[in-house]
Amino acid sequence: MKESNTISWNEFSKVEIRVGTITDAEVFEKAKKPAYKLKIDFGDQGIKKSSAQITKRYSVSELVGKQVVAVVNFPPKQIADFMSECLVLGVVDDDSVVLLQPDKVVKNGLRIG
Repeated sequence: MKESNTISWNEFSKVEIRVGTITDAEVFEKAKKPAYKLKIDFGDQGIKKSSAQITKRYSVSELVGKQVVAVVNFPPKQIADFMSECLVLGVVDDDSVVLLQPDKVVKNGLRIG
């Protein structure tokens, strides 16, 4: 029987998942696995940087202006010479990622809950 990964509502409520718009994207040359460096506008939460391994399904040009869903309250993580400040969420499909995003444009910084 598979072990349960159940968490409490209180644990889940600590995770800040918010909507933001990608304002800049570039190839992350120093990443071990193919990735992009993203700048994401989270409205009142500010601009945050993220390293995202989404190169198989997305080009740099199609990312700018796209709204995404991300966890914004993890501690920053050093990846090569880059400090990633949030985790962009996506569906892992074999060896590629499909980004999670609202189906309509919403205000940057709104919390998912």
